[in-house]
Amino acid sequence: MTRAVSLPFALPTLDRAAWRAILVSGAVATVAFDFFGQTLSPLLGGIVPTLGSKLAPVPLATQVIGVVGGVEAAVANRLGLGHGLHVFAGLLAYPLGYALFAEPLAARFAPRLPWLAVAAAYGVALWIFALYFMATLVAGNPPFLGFTGITWVALWGHILFALVAAWFWRRRDG
Repeated sequence: MTRAVSLPFALPTLDRAAWRAILVSGAVATVAFDFFGQTLSPLLGGIVPTLGSKLAPVPLATQVIGVVGGVEAAVANRLGLGHGLHVFAGLLAYPLGYALFAEPLAARFAPRLPWLAVAAAYGVALWIFALYFMATLVAGNPPFLGFTGITWVALWGHILFALVAAWFWRRRDG
């Protein structure tokens, strides 16, 4: 016998405008994340103590695909599977997580929390998901990639991603 699962909050309905907002917010946030991680962090490395490293989301995604799907790294690289997973996560999965879970949970349990705080907390949750769950539990790397320079760049990058995605998501109704 199957039991229905009920959530302590209502999931929003995703009409065409909501899907468009998710895709736009994800696209812009992914560009911001990549620009920050590939360009700004190395440029600001001598100025800001936690910056300097370049993010490497595609190699991590390729490693995850190898572990989960049994695909050799050379094959995954040739097919662009790691890049595809990175784009899928940024374009769709992470913005959907904000729209379907972070914002409704905050509205239900902390309705006075400003959206900036909700988005920043969601960014930290994304960072934990990426650098502990995916990188460590799935791919077998040290926790949080050994707390090296990339760890902190990834933290700021995920927070930036969530702030940008939330900002665009919140503007979906004009």
